[in-house]
Amino acid sequence: MENRTTYAQQSGTSVLETNKVLRNTYSLLAMTLAFSALVAGITGAMNLPHPHWAVFLIGAYGLMFLVHKTANSSAGILSVFAFTGFMGYTLGPILSMVAGAGQSDLIVMALGGTALTFFALSGYVLTTKKDMSFLGGMMTAGFVVLIVAVIANLFLQIPAISLAISAMFILFSSGAILMQTSSIIRGGERNYILATVTLYVSLYNIFVSLLQLLMAFAGNDD
Repeated sequence: MENRTTYAQQSGTSVLETNKVLRNTYSLLAMTLAFSALVAGITGAMNLPHPHWAVFLIGAYGLMFLVHKTANSSAGILSVFAFTGFMGYTLGPILSMVAGAGQSDLIVMALGGTALTFFALSGYVLTTKKDMSFLGGMMTAGFVVLIVAVIANLFLQIPAISLAISAMFILFSSGAILMQTSSIIRGGERNYILATVTLYVSLYNIFVSLLQLLMAFAGNDD
């Protein structure tokens, strides 16, 4: 009886911890998305140029490294907002260009598609509570293929490869959402700051990739 009571208490504590991580993750994700959108709007309104790809890589990965280093402290929150603010800045010129071309509806469609993808994938895992860790191997292979494709297209500049890369980013990011959500509800992820960044990056990639595909299909891909 004592063993059963102890197990019930541990299970109850685990459920409470999981719910707390989920709640904190989604709350922080909502705030960072709003902040990122605000920065993107300001950047677009000021007509600031898109950062050079080297600046983008250094800024994005540098700030992600900072987030991971400070994830277990209160400074982690500031790091997350610094990272998502920078990513919002990179979105501003893109959105301004699309809106300036009279294709604001594409932005709305990309936002809708991103939201639908996120809620569908998250809802599936939260409902079924399936273990998605089996995707790990495929995600690793997909990441390698993506890196090779991106580097190759820097030299080749083939539109068809760009479209394929965008589609691959959507699939890869969708897998990341499935794995991250599964990890939270199954107790593998207890740091809501790291979980937030993973989900944010996935949403960012899905949105940008969808927008690029829509622009291509609409005949506005440069």
